[in-house]
Amino acid sequence: MTARVDHAVVSGTFSLDGETFDVDNNIWVVGDDAECVVIDAPHDVDAILAVVGDRTVKAILCTHAHDDHVRVAPALRAAVRAPILLHPDDRPLWELTHTDELWDVDLADGQEITVGGTTLVALHTPGHAPGAVCFHAPDLGCVFTGDTLFQGGPGATGRSFSDADQIRDSIRARLLTLPDDTVVHTGHGDDTTIAAERPGI
Repeated sequence: MTARVDHAVVSGTFSLDGETFDVDNNIWVVGDDAECVVIDAPHDVDAILAVVGDRTVKAILCTHAHDDHVRVAPALRAAVRAPILLHPDDRPLWELTHTDELWDVDLADGQEITVGGTTLVALHTPGHAPGAVCFHAPDLGCVFTGDTLFQGGPGATGRSFSDADQIRDSIRARLLTLPDDTVVHTGHGDDTTIAAERPGI
């Protein structure tokens, strides 16, 4: 079986620094007909399970720990019995949402996650959040960037635990080195490509 990317959009809220906003988040599921990984766990467990179907979930991969990306991660973990993976630098953000439980496995830069015959490589890209991570799938010609890179440029850096210079350095060092035709699957909004975003970084 061939690995593929499945997608849905779910709506909810994002809260930080005393403000709350309505947001639409992308759900990304990577795998084949038998097994998959879920990238981020926003808003609604049932919506994620609808994308997963009857496949075995091997892991819940977190691009970062803002509440709109990890709010239902523990509930999803309980539903599918799969570990949550998060970069440890995002612990302060995680604890804003989940005060009494942690993730299961620390993500490290360069870590490889194999699923459905393909491999995702974790790229630590701090800036939007200290532990922000992108997942590059070379065989599939794509990268899952969370809120590090969007169609139109870098993710937001105007809130706590973010850094505008750092996010641009991360994108230049870790994402702009990928092939130009790499499809960028973002945490919010439409896909783009590395080539399309290169001039604006």
